[in-house]
Amino acid sequence: MNTFVSPKAVSPTSLHQKLRDPSLFKEQACVGGRWVDADNGETIPVYDPATGSQIGTVPSTGAPEAIRAIEIANSAYRAWANQSALTRAQIMEKWFDLVIENSDDLATIITVEQGKPIGESRTEISYGAGFIKWFSEEARRTYGQVIPANETDRRILAVKQPVGVSAAITPWNFPVAMIARKCAPAIAAGCPVIVKPSEFTPFSAMALALLAQRAGLPDGILSVLTGPPEGIGSVLTGHPTVRKLSFTGSTRVGKILMRQCSETVKRVSFELGGNAPFLILDDADIDLAVSGVIASKFRNAGQTCVCANRILVQDGIYDRFADKLAQAVSEMKVGNGLEPGVAIGPLINLPAVEKVNRHIENALGEGAKALLGGVSSGTGQFCGPTILTGATASMLVAREETFGPVAPLFRFKEIDDAIDFANDTPFGLAAYAFSESMHRALYVGERLEFGMIGINSGSVSSEVAPFGGMKESGIGREGAGHGIDEYLELKTMHIGGMNRPV
Repeated sequence: MNTFVSPKAVSPTSLHQKLRDPSLFKEQACVGGRWVDADNGETIPVYDPATGSQIGTVPSTGAPEAIRAIEIANSAYRAWANQSALTRAQIMEKWFDLVIENSDDLATIITVEQGKPIGESRTEISYGAGFIKWFSEEARRTYGQVIPANETDRRILAVKQPVGVSAAITPWNFPVAMIARKCAPAIAAGCPVIVKPSEFTPFSAMALALLAQRAGLPDGILSVLTGPPEGIGSVLTGHPTVRKLSFTGSTRVGKILMRQCSETVKRVSFELGGNAPFLILDDADIDLAVSGVIASKFRNAGQTCVCANRILVQDGIYDRFADKLAQAVSEMKVGNGLEPGVAIGPLINLPAVEKVNRHIENALGEGAKALLGGVSSGTGQFCGPTILTGATASMLVAREETFGPVAPLFRFKEIDDAIDFANDTPFGLAAYAFSESMHRALYVGERLEFGMIGINSGSVSSEVAPFGGMKESGIGREGAGHGIDEYLELKTMHIGGMNRPV
């Protein structure tokens, strides 16, 4: 059985005491480089999901602050875009260094406001910082082209230029990494960016912005607006000066934002919902597959868009795999992420717990068996890991993204049937396939309709690789060289009269 560590309250005072640099804990928004309260004087409380205690407040900003941030960003845009790529890269290198130097404090802030274990928070800081480092280098590699023309007196140049003022709406599950993954390429390309972080996890965003200021990022290039999403979001999507929007979140909200952005024909990049299948073929290394499922399914208590949502195990190894997975997962400690040895922290809020319990109850009611765990009750926002055997396509766990530590195991016999079931979803973000035969693994990988495939790996995230989905899981890519192209316009210049004598 899983060990549960009783949570201890963390107040703002105690959080300050845990930080080597208490000034990183900011309770103001950043508008054009200035730290401000909301014009209306209102604030929003922020709670520790492990204890339910309030850890601070942030300004409840809205349309006035959003408009002001856009105007300041637009004023700063040309000067930043006209800076040499080397200058932008040097500032970003300093930003990266400061993030690494303050990684322990940043990780503590993440764990207190988001709940994930402190080790995972440290990994997130390293991962997020990797995007700052990567795109500081990509800033100097936004190469254009000289294109051979049909006419001898013509030269054709294709150059890449920044798209302009950009906006990023980021989620609560990776509050530092998602901001870095969006803002680093924008800033490297020469674009000012306005961030709307989740109201659940705003303090990570403010700390990151403060370190960017200390690195020398000019005023107006990075703003952070805290508050209810509707008022801020409607300005970011509707204002004609904002030329690009990047969003990570649900498909439902992504469709709303896309409609709103269509009025001014903004460029958009969306990373939306998922329903990731995890295929384990009967020739797979079972121990490797167990490790892969744990890495994919239970990281951040299952609150990731790329986590395994449907685990498809071939009939010949189904029972052995289920037993080994249950044994490994039973050793995972549940509790406050600040406590040593904790592997699974709380869910972000009570509605998330209710959704997980609803999925488990539905599966059990339709004939699944709980090999480990079950419905959680009386433990606040904590859900112990659950493994369900006998899962079927009619259950909610097959059709909806659970976003919690529930591993439903589906049995299959024929590989093509498993591929058809895996693809039977409107989503297409991530998928996984485990097999010792590279031929079989590639056969599966090439037929899965998902933007990212982990083959014998439970991880598909890296700053050096493109990240993004197909179908209703999104548009565009983050990371790799593709990430900075999302913030660049391709301009073609046709130069005539080149055969004239000089």
